[in-house]
Amino acid sequence: MRGLWMMVWTGVSLVMGVFCLGAAEPQSSKDGQTALSVESGRGGDGAPMVLIPAGPFIMGSNSGLPNERPEHTVNLDAYYIDQYEVTLSRYRKFLEAGKEEPPPTWDDEAATAVGDRPAVGMRWGAAAAYCQWAGKRLPTEAEWEKAARGTDGRRYPWGEMQPFVDIANYNRGVWVSEAITLAAVTSGLEGMSVRHGLKGGGKSPYGISHMAGNAAEWVADWYDRDYYQKSPEKNPLGPATGEKRVLRGGSWADLPAALRVTARFSAELDFEDRTIGFRCAMNVTK
Repeated sequence: MRGLWMMVWTGVSLVMGVFCLGAAEPQSSKDGQTALSVESGRGGDGAPMVLIPAGPFIMGSNSGLPNERPEHTVNLDAYYIDQYEVTLSRYRKFLEAGKEEPPPTWDDEAATAVGDRPAVGMRWGAAAAYCQWAGKRLPTEAEWEKAARGTDGRRYPWGEMQPFVDIANYNRGVWVSEAITLAAVTSGLEGMSVRHGLKGGGKSPYGISHMAGNAAEWVADWYDRDYYQKSPEKNPLGPATGEKRVLRGGSWADLPAALRVTARFSAELDFEDRTIGFRCAMNVTK
């Protein structure tokens, strides 16, 4: 099993509460963690979603790979995004509804025994179909990066510190099983990485889990290596057409460089791999 960072050598392109619309960035609490607006049941699958407020953030990195440049400011409308990766148990309900064929690697026994692990192995179209079935959509690349990065230009969801095994699930080598290789989507929310000074563990500034490692994630955009040189400042949606879709976040098989919030990967629509999962997003209703 190869991680996303290694795909570049095998032909897959490296790219990789109450609120009001337009509210300011959430305030930090006394322990430095962002105050969250988390809502369950907003989508049809019942997964908890986090409100990402409208406003600007820094996207890309001038010190990253060419497809991450130039660093630029992007303004996004408010939106919701799943707090966790789509789980095996939730994806199983989608399959039982007959909306899609199971991925070749699907293990129904695992979906029952360790249903809190992320669902992996689906093609881009299946991920998009799940989100539609749940009354949601895949996040855009910009939405994914803001949710992972916040507004301070950090390198990883938790800050500038390089990953450790108690911060992210990465560099695991070969696939063993869902129970052993994948981490529960809710893991690391409390007491993680205290010795590193990270009270929030590996969560993003908005309290979103596993946006680095565990499962890499499909997003909505077509991939264009040079898109940042011409993307609009307001709500970029990616190129109108393309041959590959964007993947973000790195996976359990990847090295730290692939876990950076600015790292971009791509894969063809029919690509399937146990390193790849997804989460959904949703517009804020006016």
